[in-house]
Amino acid sequence: MDSRPKTLQEAIKYFSNEQTCIDIVAALVWPDGKPVCPKCGGREHYYLATQRRWKCKNGKCSKQFSVKVGTIFEDSPLPLEKWMLAIWMIANCKNGVSSWEIHRAIGVTQKSAWFMMHRIRLAMQNSSLVKLGGTSGEVEADETFIGGKARNMHKSVKARRMIKPGRHAESKVIVMGMLERGKQVRTQVIPNRVKDTVHPIIREHVAAGTELITDEMGGYRGMPEFTHQIIDHAVKYVDGNIHTNGIENFWSLLKRGLNGTYIAVEPFHLFRYLDEQTFRYNNRGTKYNPIHDGQRFEMVLSKIAGRRLTYKELTGKVEETQIPF
Repeated sequence: MDSRPKTLQEAIKYFSNEQTCIDIVAALVWPDGKPVCPKCGGREHYYLATQRRWKCKNGKCSKQFSVKVGTIFEDSPLPLEKWMLAIWMIANCKNGVSSWEIHRAIGVTQKSAWFMMHRIRLAMQNSSLVKLGGTSGEVEADETFIGGKARNMHKSVKARRMIKPGRHAESKVIVMGMLERGKQVRTQVIPNRVKDTVHPIIREHVAAGTELITDEMGGYRGMPEFTHQIIDHAVKYVDGNIHTNGIENFWSLLKRGLNGTYIAVEPFHLFRYLDEQTFRYNNRGTKYNPIHDGQRFEMVLSKIAGRRLTYKELTGKVEETQIPF
């Protein structure tokens, strides 16, 4: 019988034991069951049960290390029990969950909860070499503007973002999305909507020969390697199978979370929130492919190793390390 939790109530009980959490993370970090010293690479060690840490037997090293090393949990003083519940909540709340709610739910400061959530979003990143579509695939491509109105911003915010009077478009960020119908979506922040920007992105993510469906925006024109279908929104929104309603639905879910849950998102952090919403959308489950909360949680947990985000990187004090996928 599968004892893994499937609901939040079961997860709270299951992860209440810190040793259980350590064993789960250890199995992900060291699949062969043998801890590896992060300093010298040695596999001979002592286990310090009272500290729940390992100590390298190499006399020249003697480094102590925990199961958190080399994961998104590294250098975090918080118990894994709190991390597990935070991952569960952010992975399964359809419209997202705010740092204030995490702060109240698991008993950490709001600042710690905010930092935790961005580290979890790093684990949600997914960069696949497999392209969308194919000769029998249908891919919708669209772009949207995200951001508040310049006239509603505080003058300090306008100054920081260098928004000039009357240039309201500068207060918004452009996000491009490509949705393979019935499968998955991919998103990316883009600087503009011109052909030189849009075409390389589509060619990178969409396979040649795919039926590409877009609106009338001129930046999508001129790609003969795709079967390009255009729906002119000035005339109608649906013409048989030609529409962009799928990707528009994704934008609706994204903006509902940004406007209703997170309220204020800085442009330089927007890609992290895109990673979060994209993960939940791609693993939302359907009638034909049901996915319960426990499976979605395990998908995030399976990608915690080899990814680290420090507070200085998150706040821009040092350049963020690029994670190879």
